[in-house]
Amino acid sequence: MKLSEFKFELPESLLATHPSSNRDESRMMVVHRDSGKIEHRIFKDILEYFDEGDVMVVNDTKVFPARLYGNKEKTGAKIEVFLLRELNKDIHLWDVLVDPARKIRVGNKLYFGDSDLVAEVIDNTTSRGRTIKFLFDGPDEEFYKTINELGETPLPKYIKREAEPEDKERYQTVYAKNVGAVAAPTAGLHFTKEVLKRLEIKGVDVTPLTLHVGLGTFRPVDVEDLTKHKMDSENFMVPNETAEMVNKALDNKKRVCAIGTTTMRALESSVSASNRLKPNEGWTDRFIFPPYDFKIANALVTNFHMPESTLLMMTAAFGGYELVMKAYEEAVKEKYRFFSYGDVMLIL
Repeated sequence: MKLSEFKFELPESLLATHPSSNRDESRMMVVHRDSGKIEHRIFKDILEYFDEGDVMVVNDTKVFPARLYGNKEKTGAKIEVFLLRELNKDIHLWDVLVDPARKIRVGNKLYFGDSDLVAEVIDNTTSRGRTIKFLFDGPDEEFYKTINELGETPLPKYIKREAEPEDKERYQTVYAKNVGAVAAPTAGLHFTKEVLKRLEIKGVDVTPLTLHVGLGTFRPVDVEDLTKHKMDSENFMVPNETAEMVNKALDNKKRVCAIGTTTMRALESSVSASNRLKPNEGWTDRFIFPPYDFKIANALVTNFHMPESTLLMMTAAFGGYELVMKAYEEAVKEKYRFFSYGDVMLIL
């Protein structure tokens, strides 16, 4: 398929810049693949679509406050440093993006607020990418505590406002556990403790895997021929218990629902020769676009995505290109809220 086939008109007014008042009261569009029927519900109604023995797989990655602001030595110029991933824990070596990048060269030192935190630029990786080493004398806990205090919630760039205190809680799932993401797995933002409890009472199993969402999730596709696009690699882990639970549901012909495209990518990167889920750990750069034969999940919960994004492409691969594009047309007409803080779609 071609990039241009995923273009649609999205009014800027539909981009959600703040979360809904209550997580579980976002609007939910339900798309039935077998009949093509589209329903308009709210998220807490999700319980009606699942029964005892069904499984929901969630991504329990935890977003860390990845956006820091430092000052360049001598000039004092303000520099944004976006932490991507830790390369070496022992010497606090990190892959980062810097802005404005033209001002930052190898050997430069950056100072952060009134803290003792200083970083030295070790290498250039891409036009905006740098490898930096934090010069921090103290225990690890102290280092991460400092990063936590100085860092800002890494809201996506399209949200043109400063991060607010409520973002620290709302740009994080209620079941977030394993620190490592620089963007939230947004389909999971709609779950509340109450919804999870009601699923448990109903006999629906909710089980985790971990995929640390990287900035590549927002990287635009810039080639018309989708086979030429390369995804950024993301670190993931599928535990043994999750594999067992999912395979039991598949054997019993029950629903297995991936909560989000990140979960779906991890599942599809861990398929055994017999089309079952296997415990797995590593990196995945799997790019899923139509046509694609999904092996594990037979239901998907996902937010409404941007035109021409890899997330929309995966959704269309799962729901069927024509049906998903029709659903998106309806979503624009019905004024659903799009993207990270937006509304949600359940595809059955």
